[in-house]
Amino acid sequence: MQRILYLHGFASSSLSTKAVQTQAYFAALPNVHFQALDLPYTPDAAMQVLEQAIVQPPTAIIGSSLGGFLATVLAERIGCRACVINPAVAPHRVLSQFLGEYEHPVLQQRYQVQAQHMQQLEALMPMRLQQPSRYLVLLQSGDEVLDYRLAVDYYQGAQVQLVTGGDHSFVGYQDYLPHIADFCLQPQETGSQITV
Repeated sequence: MQRILYLHGFASSSLSTKAVQTQAYFAALPNVHFQALDLPYTPDAAMQVLEQAIVQPPTAIIGSSLGGFLATVLAERIGCRACVINPAVAPHRVLSQFLGEYEHPVLQQRYQVQAQHMQQLEALMPMRLQQPSRYLVLLQSGDEVLDYRLAVDYYQGAQVQLVTGGDHSFVGYQDYLPHIADFCLQPQETGSQITV
């Protein structure tokens, strides 16, 4: 049984469009256990949930935006593959613009995003990837939230697919699910590649 873990982005949930599409796709595959977690907004609390989830290490982790950052943190710790979609690179620099109170749509809890949480994110960030070939990176140049060029630079040596246009939600995501599943479920190493 192969285990796939899905991590949503900031102010999102396991009920997001991408999470639901991903779960539906993997549910149709044999011998796959898929889990989409609902993560707290504070980094330390999110990491506690994740550390419990990886007691049984996943085959691969899929993460979107901030979930892509957390997927990278976990993949570096346990040595599994990861597919990241419009991932946040150095999210402490971006989320510092979004301090304030939020309500989680599934957990139905309120969270206060504070400056100290940016320090927690910065401390989590891997300075470099140990084995970039373990990553599939899906980027759209029209991302209005994150600068895709930061991800191109950070994930050097990974399999990077850069799509012209689109937005932060990653337009047409569902069409990429067969490729994502193939990457996540096949025990193969992939070389450096950037496609447009």
